[in-house]
Parts: sequence; structure tokens; C-alpha cells
Amino acid sequence: MSTVERVLSIAKAEEGYREGYSNGSWNNKQKYSPAVPGLEWSDWQAWCATFVSWVAMTADVADLYPRTASCYTGVNWFKNKGRFSEYPAVGAQIFFGNGGGTHTGLVYAYDADYIYTVEGNTNDSGSAQGNGVYLQKRARRDAYVYGYGYPAFPEGIQSADPAWVAQKPAEPAKPSYEPFPGAGWFTKGRKSPIVKAMRERLIAVGCNRYKSSADPDVIGSGDVASYEAWQRKCGYSGSAATWPPGKTTWDKLHVPNV
Repeated sequence: MSTVERVLSIAKAEEGYREGYSNGSWNNKQKYSPAVPGLEWSDWQAWCATFVSWVAMTADVADLYPRTASCYTGVNWFKNKGRFSEYPAVGAQIFFGNGGGTHTGLVYAYDADYIYTVEGNTNDSGSAQGNGVYLQKRARRDAYVYGYGYPAFPEGIQSADPAWVAQKPAEPAKPSYEPFPGAGWFTKGRKSPIVKAMRERLIAVGCNRYKSSADPDVIGSGDVASYEAWQRKCGYSGSAATWPPGKTTWDKLHVPNV
């Protein structure tokens, strides 16, 4: 399960939760404020932003969302990180109203016309003054929608923002060393830059058995003799130290990536 899937799974599981009810009305008494360190004071108050903070903490990604009971603070938190957009994204924190300070929730899906959200302290009419956790369907272009904060998910974020391509995670770094190509790869006459890199490493580790100036990119008898010397140096003997290379000694040789 990806990070964003975990966040949304926890949030959606809260659908149906209701705050306290007393003296004939809903009272904003709820379980989220007491559970979030630093936000205990916000119990009995509007709790839409606190709900998002609780979800992030429960999903073990508290650093990806603002920990606050204030929608305005949440907006500024994302803007200061350069992660705020007018376009929806899966897992984004959505903000509503003037300056984004009226209400908030989490986006779990979107299409060309609608956004689908999980929101705390709302109701079945979508009001910011609510009584529980609901799944909502809202018009993307409704003037009530202010914008979206984008968490820095390690897997990147699915966004409708055409300018957000640059914010996708970088491609995985190329391995530092050549992975073992398999014993069958090491046939005499094989031509590859890997052969030269292997040869340089064998010389560097003191296993130089080369006697000619043959093409350094082509496997020859000097490579066989030198690699067998390396396998003996690694503690192998007899048939276990004969050509072709094995994965264990290859990984130890640290042939640079080419």
C-alpha cells in the first residue's frame, strides 16, 4: 500500500463518526483533538483541520501535513513549502472559503468536473458547520473551493496541475556498481565496456594476471586468470575458484557502473 493509499484508507474509515450531542445540539466534542499532541486545547471547537492532522498522525506521515486546528495556518504551511495549487490531487488537503480559512478536508479522487473528499466537522449538505465525518462530492469550479495543499508523498502525487510535472519524484538513482550479469554472460570473446571496468578492478585489488595488450573490452585468457586469482583471494579453492565469476565474488569486486 502506498503512502497516499494508507492516508486515505484511514481517513475514509472514519466516515460515519459523529461528534458529541448535548442540550439539543451538536457540540464539537470529538475524539481527534485529545489524540493529537499539541491540539488537545482544540476540543469543543471546529475540528475539520484537526481531523486532517489526526489522519496524518495515525498514518505515520505527520510531517506531510500541517499539525494545526486552523485552516488559515494550513494554507500558509503548504504555500511556504511551495506545495499549493489551484488544481486537485489525490491525497491533497483541500481548503474552502475566503483565503482557504473556512473549512478543509482530504481529496480521495477527482475528475473533470468534481472532487471527492473526506471531511470532518461537516454534514450531509456539505456545510462547514457540521457534526461528523462525511464523504463529499463537490464541484471543482465552485467559488467556495480555494485551493489544495500537496503533501510530499515519497511516491509522488497524482495531480491535475499541468505545471506539477517538475515536482514528481526523481528517477531511482543508477546503482553504484554493475549488477551481476549471470554466469552465462562471461564467455570468451564477449565485448562490452563492463569487461574493461572489471579488468581495472581486478588490477586494483592485486589480481593482475594479464600478459598481453589485448582489446580491453573483450574477455580473454588474462581475464580468466585474473578473476580466478580474485576468487582465490576471496577464500575459494579448487573448482569453486574457477571461471566463470559467481555473484558473491562479483558483488565484492565492486565493478563500477558503466
